[in-house]
Amino acid sequence: MNGDTAAAQSGGRRQQIVEVAAGLFAVNGFHGVSMHEIGRAVGTSGPALYKHFASKESLLGTMLVDISELLLAEGSRRAEEAAPDGSRPELLALVRWHVEFALTRPALISVQFRDLESLGADDRRTVRRLQRQYVELWVRVICATTGADESHARSAAHAVFGLINSTPHSARLARHEMATLLEQMAISALLGLLESPIPPD
Repeated sequence: MNGDTAAAQSGGRRQQIVEVAAGLFAVNGFHGVSMHEIGRAVGTSGPALYKHFASKESLLGTMLVDISELLLAEGSRRAEEAAPDGSRPELLALVRWHVEFALTRPALISVQFRDLESLGADDRRTVRRLQRQYVELWVRVICATTGADESHARSAAHAVFGLINSTPHSARLARHEMATLLEQMAISALLGLLESPIPPD
C-alpha cells in the first residue's frame, strides 16, 4: 500500500467516524455519548479512535469546523456561478444550497445548534468566524436583490436559516417535495423585503 492509498483510507475512516458520531450526538447530545459507544458503532474499540482524534472534543471540533467550511465554500462557489445572471439567481443558488445541506445533513444541524458551546475555544472561534462569513455572503446577495439595508438583510438571513434548519423536526414530505417547499417559502420571505413594510399597530 503506497502513502497516497493509506492516506485516502485514513481520511475515509475519519469521515466515517465523524458521520457516525454526528448521528449519535444528534440523538443523545455530545455529553451523552462516549468514545466507546462511537467506536462500537463504527465496528472498533473506543481506544482505537484515538489514532484518528486526540479526544472526543477534537472529534466534535473536526465535525463542526468541516461543515462550517463546507457551507461557506460551496455557498460562495454556487453564488459566484450564478452571479453573471444577476442577484436573484445568486439568491436562489444560496437558498437551494442551504436547503440541500439541511435535508442531507440533518444530524449535523442538530449537533451544531446544540453542542457548539462544547467546542474547545480555538475551534469555537473558527466556527463562529466561518459562520459570520457565511452570513455576510447572504447579506451581500440579499441587499443586492432587495435593496434592504444590511441590518434588515442580516436579520432576514438568520430568519431564513431558522426556517430551513428546522428540517430535522419539520421534514414530513419526500425529500424533493420538502426541498421545493422550503425553497419557495425562503425565496418568498426574502423577496418580501421588496414590498412596503407593514405599518406598526
